[in-house]
Amino acid sequence: MKNSNDSSMNDFLLLGFSILGKKPTLLFVIFSLTYGTILTFNIIIMSVILLDRTLHCPMYFLLFALSVSETCTTFVTVPKLLFILLTGRQSISFVGCAMQMFCFFSLGANNCFLLVAMSYDRYAAICYPLQYQVLMEKKVCIKLVAASCLAGCYISLVICILIFRLPFCGPKEIQHFFCDISPVLNLTCIDTYLTHLVVVLLCAVVLLGTVLLISVSYAYIISAILRISSSLGRKKMFSTCASHLTVVITHFSCACFVYLRPKTASSLGQDTWLSTVFVFITPLLNPLIYTLRNQDVKLSIQKLLRNSFCPQRL
Repeated sequence: MKNSNDSSMNDFLLLGFSILGKKPTLLFVIFSLTYGTILTFNIIIMSVILLDRTLHCPMYFLLFALSVSETCTTFVTVPKLLFILLTGRQSISFVGCAMQMFCFFSLGANNCFLLVAMSYDRYAAICYPLQYQVLMEKKVCIKLVAASCLAGCYISLVICILIFRLPFCGPKEIQHFFCDISPVLNLTCIDTYLTHLVVVLLCAVVLLGTVLLISVSYAYIISAILRISSSLGRKKMFSTCASHLTVVITHFSCACFVYLRPKTASSLGQDTWLSTVFVFITPLLNPLIYTLRNQDVKLSIQKLLRNSFCPQRL
């Protein structure tokens, strides 16, 4: 599968799946179908939220933003991966590599911050129901989404500057299917211990910091729910948080395992497969979870399908 003839001296080669031979057709088919499913489910979620006025509320506005962000995250890496699997052309330019890393980590951090915003939304709705409309008015929601995006871009920019200012030498072969942190740092000519430490600390601040904020929100949420005397009321409150909490556990467990576990030279091959799971499974599970566990979304999808295929006659 390795094809260095189509690359210049300044290009990198993405060799993440080179062990599979020249024509990894099965993997291309599997990834294509998975990617198509991801796009389909996220488009359904976004369309339903846009078209159904009953879902025009802060919680679904944030869910819409998360679906957009996750769709863009897959767009950064998956089309390039499919192109490599289909053609065998593994080269990516220096600028292209830097842009791919910047977009991937800015969107990844944005996803984390949006999940925090969603936990704050649930906190405001359950702990301060009478002030909810004020706490989560439209301007506040827009500011939360904008702040998440800007914070993600800033952190990703710092990471990329730290990495791509370093000198690269030798065979520029990235043992990964996209420009990830550790595989790119392995190509530098100097000791990168300090740079790697700073980058890992930044990732830890984003991942563990957002986990801490979400945990604090849910501590208050659970405390408020347990004070509800009615068992039916407690069950209803828990159900409104179940989808978000499931997404949080899935997202952060995968992200922390990929980016915060100790790295070794022998772990690069494992990182390729773990990142594949993170890139494909997380954005696939999130819309599924919100579709299967959220009654409002399910009813809206059913209504949209019914109106599409069986329009009411005047």
